[in-house]
Amino acid sequence: MDRLEGPIDELSTLCGPIHGHGRSPFVIAQLGQSLDGRIATPTGKSRYINGASGLDHLHRLRALADVIVVGVGTVVADDPRLTTRRVEGRSPARAVIDRTGRSSRTAKWLQDDGCPRIVFSDDPGGWPAEVERIGSDHDIGTFEPANILAALVARGHRTILVEGGASTISRFLDAGLVDRLHVCVAPIILGSGQPGLTLKPIDELDEALRPWTRTHLLDDGDVLYDCDLRRRARGGSDVGL
Repeated sequence: MDRLEGPIDELSTLCGPIHGHGRSPFVIAQLGQSLDGRIATPTGKSRYINGASGLDHLHRLRALADVIVVGVGTVVADDPRLTTRRVEGRSPARAVIDRTGRSSRTAKWLQDDGCPRIVFSDDPGGWPAEVERIGSDHDIGTFEPANILAALVARGHRTILVEGGASTISRFLDAGLVDRLHVCVAPIILGSGQPGLTLKPIDELDEALRPWTRTHLLDDGDVLYDCDLRRRARGGSDVGL
């Protein structure tokens, strides 16, 4: 396990595949969770499950991305700015999937800071004039992940960060669109609350996603799993219990 505190070589190992991926598009998803796979308490409290180093890493991913994608549930629960602040680097474009227009029109992600803002929504009312609204029937057919991705690529976005929530990340994973998955696991047990990834049911372990994975120990005890979804790890053990 690598220890990640900021050395150039370790950051290169972790971020190099994102910066120099050579794919178009390249989709990375990031999720922070507890040891027991929870992303929030039963009341929706999630700030902050992960420590400062995990937050730094999230902002590092933002700086590497062309666009951040989140579902409206994340916007309603956390009112995130979706900007790069904890590390040096530019802030990417921001895209929110909000089919019915649940987002407040004064939410922080909508603030005009010079970054493009996109909403995938069938509700035309009240969005700031500078925000591009992409509807389903007329513009992209449906709000399926593949159509959302195609719309972002058509607008010149090559590196896409799917930041949350868990249901949005799960949909992109189920669609086979995620190239890299970063899961930051904090040494905390919630015991109840909102689960992390929830994919389509499988019958056999051979059907499970088993990506090639490298782990990094962050300096506050969190463990970061860097999962390459385009490379499959060796299968499970054949040794009987």
